[in-house]
Amino acid sequence: MQAKKTGTNRMIIGIILAVLTFWLFAQSMVNIIPAVQKDLNVSLGTLNIAISLTSLFSGLFIVAAGGISDKIGRKKLTYFGLVFSIVGCVLIIISQNASILILGRIVQGLSAACIMPSTIALVKSSFEGEDRQRALSYWSFGSWGGGGCTALVGGAIATYAGWRWIFVFSIAIALLSMYLLKDISESKAEEVSQQKFDFTGFLLFVLTMLAINMIVTRGQDFGWTSPLTVGLIAIAFVLMITFFLVERRKTNQFIDFSLFKTQAYSGAVVSNFLQNGIAATVVVANTYVQLARGFTSFQTGLLTIGNVIAVLVMIRVGEKMLQNMGARKPMLISVFVSTIGISMTAMTFLPDLAYILVVFIGFLIAGLGIGMYATPSTDTAVVNIADDKVGVASGIYKMSSSLGFSFGIAISTAVYGVIVSFASIHIAASVGILVNILFAIPAILYINKTIKSDEGIVKDTSSIPASANTISYVK
Repeated sequence: MQAKKTGTNRMIIGIILAVLTFWLFAQSMVNIIPAVQKDLNVSLGTLNIAISLTSLFSGLFIVAAGGISDKIGRKKLTYFGLVFSIVGCVLIIISQNASILILGRIVQGLSAACIMPSTIALVKSSFEGEDRQRALSYWSFGSWGGGGCTALVGGAIATYAGWRWIFVFSIAIALLSMYLLKDISESKAEEVSQQKFDFTGFLLFVLTMLAINMIVTRGQDFGWTSPLTVGLIAIAFVLMITFFLVERRKTNQFIDFSLFKTQAYSGAVVSNFLQNGIAATVVVANTYVQLARGFTSFQTGLLTIGNVIAVLVMIRVGEKMLQNMGARKPMLISVFVSTIGISMTAMTFLPDLAYILVVFIGFLIAGLGIGMYATPSTDTAVVNIADDKVGVASGIYKMSSSLGFSFGIAISTAVYGVIVSFASIHIAASVGILVNILFAIPAILYINKTIKSDEGIVKDTSSIPASANTISYVK
């Protein structure tokens, strides 16, 4: 007889706080670039690496962390993640140079990789029925709300207390989360695969992604034709080819390529990577309004209020659109809408008041698109995969969002950094923001190619067991 599940509101609060240590606090770095650059006297390229590495390491390790949580326990891995978060914050607080800052950001990425899959699993194992749906909804709103409020809350703290205090607050939240979760029961998978972890594939994948990220973020500083940059490009190419050649012969692949034989899943994962790349270009807009328009971090955060509200509202709207018209149409519409919204912030030729109004409206429109995309995309990814592979599939899907955001930041800020070296900051920002179109075009084409028009439509909405659950994987 299955034991009664005993999840509580206290547990929900503890889990939400754990999620916030990443989405609200760790990601606040995207809005305080000028303050950190001035305080630590580091180059923009180096700072871009520090910012993107957190999402990069989260994306790289989240698939492995999900499997580890099944074996050693979800509560235990959540605690490991919270400890990593505290260590990362301490390193950032005491940093006086780029090296310690970068190390702290890497540790924060590892923290997110541990917390995200393990807290989702804790919710699933501790709640059932309507209580489970409610808990998953709070998890999702905590994630999206925290990410959306990053610019506002982080900007306010940075402006009125100093940017290091962001990470002091994060430590306090992590400790409170640990206290609230201390009495909950441990959760492990009943049956765990006995296959050995694919360390070779994992190492090759990590090295490939790091090489590509280094090329994008530091190519300008190294020189695009320098021996170092050319060597990194060659290394990345060789590593990528080696990864595919080695992995295709294995049965226990780090990334299960057989999942991508399902076209709808492939479309959801690839478009998720690209959609997060679109969203990440907002970092250039945030930097521009501070450097060129004289905004504080807090004032920049105020521009995103409409974005936060729009994202949260549209998560449920996207769910209804999925049920009524399938996944394809809302996903196509969402990518188009979010691209239009972000692109509006590229109108740097406008005078101050007009530009600020356009930016506010642009952020709001982008939020409509991003929120609309969430549930149709995630539902498509999970529904089309066999039950015994849903955990792995959702981990890869989550990895794609983190890597997409990381590379979106890296590419857009790299373009901005190159152009600002020989042109005005207004032109550099405009072009850096419009990089989002390079992510949007393939996203639209791939969604249109891989996802059927009726994907996700059901006659009886009660038969969708994951309508509330699926949003928990997003972000």
